[in-house]
Amino acid sequence: MYQVIGTAQSRAFRVVWMLEELSLPYEHMPLAPHSEGVTSFNPAGKVPVLIVDGTPITDSTAILTYLADRHGGLTHPSGTLDRARQDSLTQFILDEFDAALWLAARHSFVLPEEMRLSAIKNTLRWEFERSQRTLVHRMAEDGFLMGDQPTVPDIILAHCLTWALSARFPITEHRLTKFLDMMRARPAYQRAAAR
Repeated sequence: MYQVIGTAQSRAFRVVWMLEELSLPYEHMPLAPHSEGVTSFNPAGKVPVLIVDGTPITDSTAILTYLADRHGGLTHPSGTLDRARQDSLTQFILDEFDAALWLAARHSFVLPEEMRLSAIKNTLRWEFERSQRTLVHRMAEDGFLMGDQPTVPDIILAHCLTWALSARFPITEHRLTKFLDMMRARPAYQRAAAR
């Protein structure tokens, strides 16, 4: 059984959701970043951490990719052009969405108050909106990012868009709002959110 360490309000939610999508058994330990139960597995104190046979795996994207590859779900086979496109979308979402939201969070409550630059959030919102316009041109015409089956970047994007709403980063593209509604209606998302 897998163990997932991290609160549901963190990127650990992505891992819980992925495990629900794959119908895999797991134990969720909702520990806060930098707590003793986290630092014993990840000295940086960051979550999520996935424990596999006593071995910790850190970074939500690495965990999602590992689970997808190991269990053959929500991914295209490695070495294929579809997998290259999938990985490209994943990197775009991490660079353009996740990074902007994380930088805004750092300047809102993570960094010491004297190190925060509140004005940076206006620039990040502008970049976030521009990135949305770029992404919709890369999306499949209908359904998920790459077509009729969800993949790893779908989970990351839906998590980022949910995070954006709570951080008051507007979702300006109708296709992304529709995408988010579709992803949040998935039974696996509902089960993960209920935990």
